[in-house]
Amino acid sequence: METRAEIIVEGLVQGVGFRYFVSRHAEKLTLYGEVRNQPDGSVKILVEGDRSSIETLLMELKVGPRNAQVRDLRILWDTPRHEFAGFRIR
Repeated sequence: METRAEIIVEGLVQGVGFRYFVSRHAEKLTLYGEVRNQPDGSVKILVEGDRSSIETLLMELKVGPRNAQVRDLRILWDTPRHEFAGFRIR
């Protein structure tokens, strides 16, 4: 089932390759969307695709790349808008 998720990742997630980590895993899972750093130090991910693939991505996000320290994930599920052609880093 196709769905959309807005994910906010908090912790030590900027300056540690987190956006590239997200992009690499999202592309492997054939997900669409974008990832960007937020002014408050968090990372925001908008992602669309198969719900089970997004849930797999969420498991990867909890671990993150080697130097990251993920403290919290907030997820807001929504209906897909089909606004992305691929997955991009912003």
